[in-house]
Amino acid sequence: MQTLATSPASGGPELESVELVFRLLELLAGAPHPMGVTEVARELAISKPRAHRHLRALVQRGYARQDLRSEGYEIGVQLLALGEMARERFDVMGAIRPVMAPLRAATGLAVTASALVGDEVVVLEMLQGATLIEFGVRPGSKLDLHASAHGLVALAFGPSLLLASALARPLRAWTEHTVTDPDALQAEVARVRRQGWATAADAVQIGVNALAAPVLDHRGGFRGSVALVGATQFIPAEPSAELTAQVTKAAAEASRALGWREV
Repeated sequence: MQTLATSPASGGPELESVELVFRLLELLAGAPHPMGVTEVARELAISKPRAHRHLRALVQRGYARQDLRSEGYEIGVQLLALGEMARERFDVMGAIRPVMAPLRAATGLAVTASALVGDEVVVLEMLQGATLIEFGVRPGSKLDLHASAHGLVALAFGPSLLLASALARPLRAWTEHTVTDPDALQAEVARVRRQGWATAADAVQIGVNALAAPVLDHRGGFRGSVALVGATQFIPAEPSAELTAQVTKAAAEASRALGWREV
């Protein structure tokens, strides 16, 4: 078995302990068989009592289990549950990706896809458009809930506590057009919920807008969103009926791929 490389922790005993837990989980996940305390201690270059303490703590939380026959340790069901939650979150790209290229071809604009990761909106993929201007939103970018079309859609169609969480934090003013008043934000979220799409013209960068619509699953739950991104000359604050129809149609197609059915 390949020994995991160790690295000195620079943040004191607490950070060192956290790092050890992650290394231990990675070790158990990659092991072809349940591992004994002695084997774990040797692989991680720690004492047997320390290895035993961490293993028992993981067992108590469900992240590891002890095999009754060999008394060795392996990953537990809680780790599998976390993996399943992550898989469900990012599998949304399997539904959105097929609609992104046709949407770009129909509009000539950049297309982005996002999903909620915790209480943050994260861009999962982007296709640059046919315009001369390229946009710097890259996969992994986090977008403010109150200042992005993706974020406003998440607030309107996502978990009910998300809006309260957003309002509990300062609403950063990126430009003079960013919505920073809590009452105004709640009104905008209500409007997005009614119309089924959101824009955020000049909210983060003057001259730039996005037009986003939600992607829902078979339960009607929010799974992510798809959006057009472009200069405000192409996506005005009040976009054309044709443009909104193209975005909402693409989002509906992605939603149907996840089992959603329009009522």
